Amino acid sequence: MHIRNALRAATAVTLLIGAAASAETITIATVNNGDMIRMQGYTDDFTAKTGHEVEWVTLEENVLRQRVTTDITTKGGAFDIMTIGMYETPIWGANGWLVPLNDLSAEYDAADILPAMAGGLSHDGTLYAAPFYGESSMIMYRTDLMEKAGLEMPDAPTWTFIREAAAAMTDRDNDINGICLRGKAGWGEGGALITAMSNSFGARWFDMDWNAQFDTQPWKDTLEFFVGMMNESGPAGYATNGFNENLSLFQQGKCGMWIDATVAASFVTNPEDSTVADKVGFALAPDNGLGKRANWLWAWALAIPAGTQKAEAAKAFIEWATSKEYIELVAANEGWANVPPGARISLYENPNYQAVPFAKMTLQSILSADPNNSTVEPSPYVGVQFAAIPEFAGIATDVSQEFSAVYAGQQTVDEALAKAQALTNDAMEAAGYR
Repeated sequence: MHIRNALRAATAVTLLIGAAASAETITIATVNNGDMIRMQGYTDDFTAKTGHEVEWVTLEENVLRQRVTTDITTKGGAFDIMTIGMYETPIWGANGWLVPLNDLSAEYDAADILPAMAGGLSHDGTLYAAPFYGESSMIMYRTDLMEKAGLEMPDAPTWTFIREAAAAMTDRDNDINGICLRGKAGWGEGGALITAMSNSFGARWFDMDWNAQFDTQPWKDTLEFFVGMMNESGPAGYATNGFNENLSLFQQGKCGMWIDATVAASFVTNPEDSTVADKVGFALAPDNGLGKRANWLWAWALAIPAGTQKAEAAKAFIEWATSKEYIELVAANEGWANVPPGARISLYENPNYQAVPFAKMTLQSILSADPNNSTVEPSPYVGVQFAAIPEFAGIATDVSQEFSAVYAGQQTVDEALAKAQALTNDAMEAAGYR
């Protein structure tokens, strides 16, 4: 008996030594959004369970995209895990730039990932990134200001109603803007918002022959409506406002409405951060009666670049950070409203989460976004707020800069659309699409 115990003790010591010897320090590039910042605070839990240490490189959204794209295309090897999304993942997976995630453990339960998220993060049926959280976009609005204006928010409003409500809620003397929307340049910042909005106006980036469509009436209607509404009821300097800037404005009580990522709901309803936490309602993104709403589909996901020497440690981190257990860890410490949303089926089946006020609207928004059929007229691309082709990021960043110049009063809508049309067609011709 003593010999057996001694053998067990020796085996345990051997395992501990082996774990220590194989412990790695992995470097993760991520975005400076609230859920990602929260995750960094729980890294000690991962280290305690695995022995692996983590170094974080936390960047603003546009900078993150630039850094990870440069690193992966040049095989720079700066990161063991990258935070990327539904745009990059299928393209980079097809290029062989990412480690497949088709061998995650049974306990991880990959089948529990929402199909909309798993599909957008796969290529040819192989998962190449695991969603940390998934999102669509929806309307977050001040219930008290809506009531004061004598209006009632429909569950599925039109853009006409939103513009009228924004004007009614605007109170310049008290620094309250009826609506806050992204105007910041960047394909995933202001570019995402205006593209999703354009879908509901009947616009599209390309026709079926890959010709740019910025010279069409639906794009003119989209941009003129946006600029008119924001000049009437938006904050000063909205041309430089992105997700984080608008979040801050809303939390300070300076926005009547905000149409943005569903993931923001936990932050605007958190009384520790938001001065209006108990006065927030939710509705679907607006439409124009054309059959498409102005909501997008996205996941911030964790992927492993193919060049890393630490793939197993990286997989261990991904399993930890995107697991059911991580969700329970956050819920136990910070409440169910603050867990990362939109990634797992089981979360929306959980009665604890079903009681969260924005859970139902978030899921409804995610399920209503169709990346395979996002435009009123047929289009040749997959994606709601982007076109899933390698050239899109560069083209759309340039286009978004032209649009932001309109928002800043530096050029007209017609001038911006003419430039967008020309630069998009030039880039598509150079890339061999036309």
